[in-house]
Amino acid sequence: MESMVNHNKILKQAYKGKKVLLTGHTGFKGAWMLSLLHHLGAKIKGYALVPKSPNDLYNLIDGDQLCTSIIADLRDTQRLENEIEEFQPDFIFHFAAQPLVRESYRNPKDTYEVNVIGTLNILEALKKVNQKCSVVMITTDKVYYNHEWEFAYRENDTLGGKDPYSASKACSELVIQSYQHAFFPKEGFDQHKKAIAVARAGNIIGGGDWSEDRLIPDFIRAVYADKAITIRYPNAVRPWQHVLDPLLGYLQLGQKLDENPLNFSEPFNFGPTINDCVSVEKIITKMIDSWGEGKMEKDKNIQHMKESNFLMLDTTKVSRYLGWDPKLSLEESIQKTVEWYAVFKDSPSEIKAFTHNQIKMYLEL
Repeated sequence: MESMVNHNKILKQAYKGKKVLLTGHTGFKGAWMLSLLHHLGAKIKGYALVPKSPNDLYNLIDGDQLCTSIIADLRDTQRLENEIEEFQPDFIFHFAAQPLVRESYRNPKDTYEVNVIGTLNILEALKKVNQKCSVVMITTDKVYYNHEWEFAYRENDTLGGKDPYSASKACSELVIQSYQHAFFPKEGFDQHKKAIAVARAGNIIGGGDWSEDRLIPDFIRAVYADKAITIRYPNAVRPWQHVLDPLLGYLQLGQKLDENPLNFSEPFNFGPTINDCVSVEKIITKMIDSWGEGKMEKDKNIQHMKESNFLMLDTTKVSRYLGWDPKLSLEESIQKTVEWYAVFKDSPSEIKAFTHNQIKMYLEL
C-alpha cells in the first residue's frame, strides 16, 4: 500500500488547479476540508450558511482567503443552481447539513428540509454542469437501521433511522440512489459524465468544533468553565476518529472516482479500528486524562430523546478499494484534539498556524 507521503503527492496531482465546489465550508468538518483542498492547490468555491461565531474554525483560519465564499441556503434552489452552473466544478464535496441528533428533535422539519431537499437540490443543479464532474456526498454512520447488535455495519446493510436526524440522512441516500439510476446511470456515463459516491463516517473529533450538544465541544466548554460535563448515554459505543482521517479518505475517494467512475460510484464507510470504538464514558475519561483535569456527571432527563446505544462501521471495503485505513489511533486523535483546544485557550492568535501545522504533520506521517 502506498505511503501517506505518496498519497499526498497523488492528491496534489489530482486536485491542483481543479475547480472544487465545497458545500458546508463554514462548518467544522468543512473548514478542515477547505484547508486540505487549499493545501492541495484546488480552486475552491464554498457554499454554506454564515459561521455562527467569531471562534468558528472557518474564521480562525481566515477561510475567506482560501476560497470564493457564497453565503446562502441549500434550500435556495435558484441561487444554488446559478452558482454551480456558473462555476462548472470538476469536483463536488457535499458536506452541508443539519448534523445534530438533539437539534433534529427540536426542529425535525428543518432537519428534513436541509438534509433531504438540500441534497436533492445539489443533484438537480448537477444537471447544469456541462463537463465531467466527480461528486462525493457526505452522509453519516447513522444512516444504517440500528439493530443494536454488536456487529459493524457494512455498506449493503439496511438504511433507516429512529430519530429525525438519522432518518433524514437515510432519506437523502435514497434520493442519491434514485438520481444515480434515473439521471446519472453508470451505463450512460459517456453522455452525462457524472459520477457520484457516498461517504459514511463515524463520530468525528478534532480541534475547532464548537457545536452544541456534541460530546467533545461540551467537554471543552465544561473544562474552560471549570464545571462537570453532563453526559447523556455513558455506555453508548461510537466509532470515534480524528477529523483528518476521514477527510483524507474523502479526497482519495474523489480522486479514484475521477479516475474510474464506473467502479467507485458506490457508498463507502470510513471509520476507526474496532478497538477504537469505545463508550462515551471511556472517551471522556481519556479526554480528562489527556487534558489533566475535568469532571463528568450523568444527565437524568433524556428519556424523550433516544439515541442508538451501539454503532460500529466495517471498513473492509474502503481498505480494499482505496487502500485507506485510519492513520491515527484513538489516543493520538484525543491528543491532537486536546492540543488544539489548549493552544486556542492559551494563545488564540497562534491557532491558524497551529491548525496548518497539524495538517502538514498529518500529511507527512
